[in-house]
Amino acid sequence: MTGKRTSERWLFAMLAASAVVLSACSGAVDPEKLPGVYRDADGGQIELSADGTFSATGVTTGEGADPVDFSGSWDYEDPGTSSDFVYLGVEDGGLGKIGGIQLYVDDQDTLYFQSDPDGPVTQELNKTS
Repeated sequence: MTGKRTSERWLFAMLAASAVVLSACSGAVDPEKLPGVYRDADGGQIELSADGTFSATGVTTGEGADPVDFSGSWDYEDPGTSSDFVYLGVEDGGLGKIGGIQLYVDDQDTLYFQSDPDGPVTQELNKTS
């Protein structure tokens, strides 16, 4: 029984180490290259400005939610243990609440909303300029 537990622990340790190595090998995002306009096929748009502000038009942040417009400030976050994201600090109340929302970074040219980490992507936006 002890040999089986040792094998399971070794396997878990190897899988965890592999995940860390693979995440470190993924394409690094340069936050200075994030500013620009991102759009989806349905007309949703987010503009990240170099001065740290953003505007969102026709954006769907949650599954089944209606598109909304909002603006505020943004900051790139690289937690190292999970997906990189852009934190959108909502200042105009467009979401009906004060606070922020995470806009995940797939790669240098693709951002997406995913309200439930285990759920589907609710909106993907691609850089146009």
